[in-house]
Amino acid sequence: MSNILIGILIPFFGTTLGAACVFLLRGEKMPPHIQKGLLGFASGVMVAASVWSLLIPAMDMSADMGKLAFAPAAAGVAVGMLFLLLLDKRVPHQHMDHKEPEGPKSSWQRSTMLVMAVTLHNIPEGMAVGVVFAGLLADNAQISLMGAFALSIGIAIQNFPEGAIISLPLKSEGGVSRGRAFLYGTLSGIVEPAAALVTILLSGLLTPVLPFLLSFAAGAMLYVVVEELIPEANEGEHSNIGTLGFAAGFILMMILDVALG
Repeated sequence: MSNILIGILIPFFGTTLGAACVFLLRGEKMPPHIQKGLLGFASGVMVAASVWSLLIPAMDMSADMGKLAFAPAAAGVAVGMLFLLLLDKRVPHQHMDHKEPEGPKSSWQRSTMLVMAVTLHNIPEGMAVGVVFAGLLADNAQISLMGAFALSIGIAIQNFPEGAIISLPLKSEGGVSRGRAFLYGTLSGIVEPAAALVTILLSGLLTPVLPFLLSFAAGAMLYVVVEELIPEANEGEHSNIGTLGFAAGFILMMILDVALG
């Protein structure tokens, strides 16, 4: 059980370390080319994790369905993307480089809505970790302990730039102190272990639909990549840095999953 607790906390540590950059970097805002590269890197990690850690195991689990083995995975991806689309429409939030908030009108402060934007993105990542460890507890042959840890480590790696990207602008654009910027950046990641823990606690009920849930988490993560991360990595002056970052993140996560899985 201790391995599972460590596994679901690893992504949160990644966010916390990233948020701590607000104490280490002198600049008020991350240089645009570095931010683009990190956003691309995070995108690559999430896409690779969705494929190797979630979708391929989901289809392997459904192998007894023959030519229809794709059905639970396809349905899960579609529902996962629709779920994130609904959250985007129903929860007030604001992205760093956007002047106008998204979702319904709210009296929340800008700093609160900035944190909510990242928190929404972290929900599917926490669910992904929780579903994988739930499958491990169910003794599913398609999921190994090292494979589950590979997913946690990969998400922690991409959480590091997310933590930095939210804490640094909060200090400059949000006008908050370094301590509060660090706290907000850290809190944006607390939803990940919470979502993972709830998923694991419900593992007994979730086992029969595990292939669907793995694909659901993959769809939600892919929504975040396509809707937010890649567009933000390509904003402003044209650059290939985001694309190179994507390639680096994708390759690293693929290596982690195959080598550790």
